[in-house]
Amino acid sequence: LSGGIDSAVVAALAAEALGPQNVLGVSMPSRYSSEGSRTDAAHLARNLGIRFDTIPIEKMFRAALESLTPHFAGRPPDVTEENLQARLRGLTLMALSNKSGALALTTGNKSELAVGYATLYGDMCGGLAPIADVPKTMIYSLARHLNARAAPRPLIPESTLTKPPSAELRPDQKDTDSLPPYEILDPILHAYI
Repeated sequence: LSGGIDSAVVAALAAEALGPQNVLGVSMPSRYSSEGSRTDAAHLARNLGIRFDTIPIEKMFRAALESLTPHFAGRPPDVTEENLQARLRGLTLMALSNKSGALALTTGNKSELAVGYATLYGDMCGGLAPIADVPKTMIYSLARHLNARAAPRPLIPESTLTKPPSAELRPDQKDTDSLPPYEILDPILHAYI
């Protein structure tokens, strides 16, 4: 559970399909994870009634950077360091999956996957991708539908629905730094695909 809309919808669907007692949400914050996202993830888990664990990746990230720094000499930070964080999260989820026998669910949506805005061995890790064919704009509609069904108390925090989408892998990152707004991208992808 990143505190973002994609993981929120996947968790809500999993809790509904399997029962909340059979779902574990894992928060894996790094130095770039906002306090709002951490809070949203915890609120979502409470609202869904699922187990919730926090496993910070900061120590692993620092160790990876320390090991790789000599090999990155003379090259400025870029998407490589961003992908390291996603891959550490994937490694963590797959370790939990292997140890417990649980199935890791990926949280990538159709919009991100169609344009390569996902990390191989990172956020693409898992045994099932429940929203892989759902465009980002439809994810928001689905979240609002899930909240309406749960009225009067929403499942997905309103702040998750209203904050700008972000992978939170570098300071102040927004998806629109790399992609057009999803309201523009999704119709293009729909026409193309």
